[in-house]
Amino acid sequence: MLKNKLTTKWQSMNNICQSGIAKSAKGGKGGKGGKGGKFGQGKNKKAPQSRSLKAGLQFPVGRIHRYLKQRVSAKNRVGTTSAVYTSAILEYLTAEVLELAGNASKDFKVRRITPRHLQLAIRGDEELDILIRATIAGGGVIPHIHKALLGKQTPEGGLPKE
Repeated sequence: MLKNKLTTKWQSMNNICQSGIAKSAKGGKGGKGGKGGKFGQGKNKKAPQSRSLKAGLQFPVGRIHRYLKQRVSAKNRVGTTSAVYTSAILEYLTAEVLELAGNASKDFKVRRITPRHLQLAIRGDEELDILIRATIAGGGVIPHIHKALLGKQTPEGGLPKE
């Protein structure tokens, strides 16, 4: 019984293969199969891959390349690797700021990052503070009281006697 099932499967597979060979044996440009026709319609055609995917980035390399080309004068050219490099830098800086802002929002025990958290994150990091000198709308100010404004304190921690 099992042998009979296997032989019928084998025969049907053989028939399919034979009919496929007969169809593809045609030559010329017209019809199905054969030589000619459109390029790259075989089994080895890969799905298109974006440059962001190739580089392993989340930021759009193609869009940044287009923007770079728009900003350069007409006689100059922009290399592909410059767009990848710029995308990687932007992605790194964004991840760094979002991580610090996320930590600031955790300190306030809230789940949403607000402009205040971004302000505290950027101004709290020395290198980001130098890099980003912009005013953040709704960010507020950094809490700071000058030492001269703090009153003199006695060794026991109380207010000074007058």
